[in-house]
Amino acid sequence: MLSAKNLFQEILDDDESFRLFCSIAASGESQGGWENGRIAALVPVSQRALAPKIARHGADEDKHGRIFNALLRKRGLEPVEVPHETDYTMLLEKHGIGLAHEQLGGEEPLTERDIITYLSHSRVTEQRAAEQMQLLRKHFADHPDLGRAVKMISNDEDNHLAYCHEELLRFARAGHGRTIQHILRECALAEIRVYRDVSLAVMEHMGRVLGWSRVRAAVLAAGIHAVYAYERLVGWRRMVSLTLPERLDALGGPAVPAPEFA
Repeated sequence: MLSAKNLFQEILDDDESFRLFCSIAASGESQGGWENGRIAALVPVSQRALAPKIARHGADEDKHGRIFNALLRKRGLEPVEVPHETDYTMLLEKHGIGLAHEQLGGEEPLTERDIITYLSHSRVTEQRAAEQMQLLRKHFADHPDLGRAVKMISNDEDNHLAYCHEELLRFARAGHGRTIQHILRECALAEIRVYRDVSLAVMEHMGRVLGWSRVRAAVLAAGIHAVYAYERLVGWRRMVSLTLPERLDALGGPAVPAPEFA
């Protein structure tokens, strides 16, 4: 039966597909770590209280990248080069979503509008990350190799999402509500397109590695297009709502160290 659990189990069981999966995940997390680190360094004076939380966000993302690389090493595998068409983070930047790497690579302090843009972009992408990790946690929390990693990363992503909600609500109370909603909608609509394209590209690469039939590849592609159609119609709205989270000050402390993988 074709299900999310069976599909991921197939990817997990094959060294080459697992290698590609972990390489893509590690690369994206590492990029996110760098971005958050630079944003923390460039926070405007008016928002300096946010810098430790942004730095914590970056430290968590770096940790996730190390975890995926550790999972590879545990199986005696080396990372592979990430195909451009599967690079979610860079494709979002290419579509003008979030803060450009060129800007983050400089020394000019960010503006308050830049911080709102960063938080809005993060609120959308962390929604996706939290949902994906919740799915993996549902099916693989007890897995002997993946279990600890999945549970830790899922908890971190939930914290990141809660932090984005809380900080955006703070900015909304300060009079930036219309700006936030505009940026959130723009980010969400772009993200669902990029996610569709990246999902199709990843499945194409996985299909070649695992020798999927044309019929199976077509069924999976149709499923991805169906998800996109739903998200384009109504699903994007879950990415733009703001509610006070149960976890307040979710990034108010130090990052939790990565687990050891023997």
